[in-house]
Amino acid sequence: MHDRNLSRRTLLTATAVAAGAIASASPAVASSAVAGTARHDRLKRLIARMSLEEKIGQLFVMRVYGHSATAPDQADIDANLKEIGVRTAAELIERYHVGGIIYFAWAHNTRDPHQIAELSNGIQRAGLAQPTPVPLLISTDQEHGIVARVGKPATLVPGAMALGAGGSRADARAAARIAGSELAAMGIVQNYAPVADVNVNPANPVIGVRSFGSEPEAVARMVDAQVRGYRSAGIAATSKHFPGHGDTTVDSHTGIPVITHTREEWERIDAPPFRAAIAAGIDSIMTAHIQFPALDPSNDPATLSRPILTGILREELGYDGVVVTDALNMEGVRVKYGDDRVPVLALLAGVDQLLNPPDLAVAWNAVLEAVRSGELSVERIEESILRILRLKEKLGLLRDPFVTSRGVDRTVGTRSHLAAADRIAEGTTTVLTNPDGLLPLSRRSRPNLLVVGADPASPSGTTGPPTSVLAGAFTELGFTAGALSTGTAPTTAKIDEAVAAARGRDVVVVATYNVSATSSQRTLVDRLVATGVPVVALAIRNPYDIARLGGVGAAVASYSWTDVELRAAARVIAGRARPEGRLPVPVQRADDPTQTLFPVGHGLSYR
Repeated sequence: MHDRNLSRRTLLTATAVAAGAIASASPAVASSAVAGTARHDRLKRLIARMSLEEKIGQLFVMRVYGHSATAPDQADIDANLKEIGVRTAAELIERYHVGGIIYFAWAHNTRDPHQIAELSNGIQRAGLAQPTPVPLLISTDQEHGIVARVGKPATLVPGAMALGAGGSRADARAAARIAGSELAAMGIVQNYAPVADVNVNPANPVIGVRSFGSEPEAVARMVDAQVRGYRSAGIAATSKHFPGHGDTTVDSHTGIPVITHTREEWERIDAPPFRAAIAAGIDSIMTAHIQFPALDPSNDPATLSRPILTGILREELGYDGVVVTDALNMEGVRVKYGDDRVPVLALLAGVDQLLNPPDLAVAWNAVLEAVRSGELSVERIEESILRILRLKEKLGLLRDPFVTSRGVDRTVGTRSHLAAADRIAEGTTTVLTNPDGLLPLSRRSRPNLLVVGADPASPSGTTGPPTSVLAGAFTELGFTAGALSTGTAPTTAKIDEAVAAARGRDVVVVATYNVSATSSQRTLVDRLVATGVPVVALAIRNPYDIARLGGVGAAVASYSWTDVELRAAARVIAGRARPEGRLPVPVQRADDPTQTLFPVGHGLSYR
C-alpha cells in the first residue's frame, strides 16, 4: 500500500527528525509529570519548525473528492478544481498544509475498506512530504443508524436511538469498540460520534434518532459508554453538538436554530451528556450552529461564541481537549457573518479545528490575514495546534500513521463483529402495540406476507429499499414474502396497487417513515387495514408514527432502516427473537400532544 518512490522508512525518519525524535521518549523518564513535560516540549519544538502558513493549515479539516490521494477519477478532479482549486488530496495538503481531511461517501472517499485504507495511506504520505512533516487527522461521520459514511462490507451497528432503546451500556460500548476498530484499520482516526444531544423535541428535524433519547441521564450513560468504547479501539471520539441541539424545529444545515432553554434547563437537560463525555476522557467536542440566548445574549451561533466555548466549555466544564466546529458550509453559521469572518471568529471563541469551510481559500487567507494584522495572536493559534498535535501523538500518528491490507482483512466486517451487531440489534427492536396477539407471526404457520411502504434514500448500511430488505429477511426465515415500495409519499395509484397486492395475503407489513398529519402514508395504512388483512406497522425512523396510525394489528419501531436493524426487526416480528427494546423517548398523542400515548420505557414482550 506504499508509494515506491517514498518509502515508509524514509517518511517515518523524516517525521522523527522534524519533530525532534517525537517517536522515541527517553527510557530514563521516571515520572508521568516529567514525561508530560518532555512531550510538551517536543511538540512545541515541532510547532516552532512550522512556517506561519503551515500553522494556519493545521487548523483546517477539509473535504476532498476522490478515491485516491493522487489519482482520482476525472470527475473528482473536476469537482476539486471547482470547489477547492486543487486536483487531488495530495495537492490540497501541499498547498494548504491542512491538518485533517474528512471522508464522505458522496465525495467518493469510501468505496470499500481496502480503497479507504490506501486513500488514508496516500494522505499520510502527502502529509509527511511537507516541509515540516506532520500526519493528518482523518475523520468521518460514522454515527451508525441513519448517518454512516462507510458501508458494507464494514460492520454496521445500530444507531444511537436504537442503542438507547436497548438500554445496555455494555452493548453501546461494544458497538463503539467494533466501529472504532474497523475505522482505525482503514486509517480513520477521528469519528464525529457519539451524538450527545438530548432529543426532547419530537419535531426536531435534524437530530431525532441520532440521539440516544430524551432522558438526560440515560443519554449521559450511553455517551459515556460509547466514548470509552471508541477510546478502547484507539480512535478519537467526538461528542456533539455543544451546547446541545436536541430541542429545535430548525435544521442548522439550512437555518439558524434558537434554543429557548433557560440556564437552569441547560444544566438539567443539555449539559449532563457533555459532562459525562468529558469525565470519560472525550478527545474532541463538536460545536453547534445554534443560538442559545440564555448562554450568550449576543445571539452569535455557539460555534462563534466565546462565552459558550471558552466561558462554559473550557472554564466551567474544565475541558482542554480539541474543539471542532460543525461544518462551516452549513447555513446556521453563515447567516450572521460572511465566510471570511466565520473562521476568525470561531478561533477567537475558542475553537481548534475549522471543519469543511465552503471556500477554503477564503477561510484560510482570512485566518492568515487575521494573524498578520494582530487580530489573532500567534500564541492563540499555537495553543490550538498544540491540542491538535497532542491528539495526533495520543493516537500514534507521530509514530506510524499507516495502515495495512492485513489489518483491514483481520478487522473489517469480521464474522464476530457481524454476529455482535446482529445480537445488539435484536435487543433494540421495540414492540409498541400488539392488542390481539398478532405477533409473533410464527404462531400463524408461516404466513404469506406482503411488505410495502417507504423507501427513503439509503444510508451506507443498506443493500436496497427497506421493503426489499425486509422481504428478503422474512424469506430467509422461511416465510413467503413479496415486496412493493410505495415511497414516503405514496400516490393514489401506488396505494391502489398495494391494496390489490394485499388481497390473498395473510399479513401485510408496512414500513412507515416519519408519518405527519397530512402524510399519504396514513391513507395507505387506512386502506390496507380496511382490506381486513392484519397489518403490522414498522416505524423505520422516528418511533412517533404509531400516534397517527389507527387500526393496525401491531406496531414496531426499528429506529433506522439499515440492514442490521431491519433484519433484527424481521426476526422479532417473526418470533425468532424476543422483543427487548424499550422506548427511549415518549410518544405523544397526535390529537393532544400534551398527553403521552406511550411513556419512556414502554415496550411489549411476547408471552
